[in-house]
Amino acid sequence: MTLHLSDKEVAPPVLLAPMAGITDRPFRDLVMRFGAGMVVSEMVASQEMVQAKPGVRERAELSADVENTAVQLAGREAHWMAEAARQVADRGARVIDINMGCPAKKVTNGYSGSALLKTPDHALALIEAVVGAVDLPVTLKTRLGWDDNLLNAPDVARRAQDAGIQMVTIHGRTRCQFYKGHADWQAIRAVKEAVSIPVIANGDIVDTAAARTALRQSGADGVMVGRGAQGKPWLLAQICHDLYEAETPDIPTGHDLIDMVCAHYQSMLDFYGTDLGLRVARKHLGWYMDEAATPAPLRRAVLTSRDPGEVLRLLADALSDTDEVAA
Repeated sequence: MTLHLSDKEVAPPVLLAPMAGITDRPFRDLVMRFGAGMVVSEMVASQEMVQAKPGVRERAELSADVENTAVQLAGREAHWMAEAARQVADRGARVIDINMGCPAKKVTNGYSGSALLKTPDHALALIEAVVGAVDLPVTLKTRLGWDDNLLNAPDVARRAQDAGIQMVTIHGRTRCQFYKGHADWQAIRAVKEAVSIPVIANGDIVDTAAARTALRQSGADGVMVGRGAQGKPWLLAQICHDLYEAETPDIPTGHDLIDMVCAHYQSMLDFYGTDLGLRVARKHLGWYMDEAATPAPLRRAVLTSRDPGEVLRLLADALSDTDEVAA
């Protein structure tokens, strides 16, 4: 199955969700090497990017010009959203995604992210500004609503479509749920029925079974995988294979897994520099060791070491079969 965004194709329709501090360039590249329909950058604050404020890592390497990568922008002012869209378009962006789903207080307190669901007229002004600023497909990611008393995603999606949005992704929770409980995939069906553009289901899609159920309950055209890919960058490729008969991914085990994790670790050090890279990498190494059931003392040694060479040496044992280590 293929989704069309103007002249861009998303096939299969299995997308990597934007996750702050996680879906950086090294991780997105790794996911794409295994296979995915599209990956989305970490959320980029539009005003901060335009003003080139220090510490905004995303602006240094958005990989905007990489095929099947969307750049996600967030903000509350039409001027900055439009200018940021123009800047990433100039860098070769293929798709721009607008964030109306982030539930974090530091985002919603600034009237961005999912807070825009409370002011749909203002949200539409931002959408219109971005769509009008670039000659690129513009997509939208949002939630079911602000809370159970404001479930306005179908109306917002319909208005967004009229304004030129070409695809909408719905996380099956309200903002006030954050990530608690279980995503309501059935509720996404009301959005699908409200629009004719592709709808992507998001939230709690952690394996093929969940993806299949989400598609059936929502009627959506594809799925977006977030936290389920942590420690399993091949997960999207596996779902692509299971649901859409894409090529079977070569899921690494044994020495191949160790080599992959070590290469990912080194790419983070190269991307961020050693000091910051050491800190950023810990979460990813922790997820890999969760999957490998690494013994606690060895896990602690990996995550506390400040010597990249020592970390690489320890990973060989940390990701080996525990029976082998014990022997």
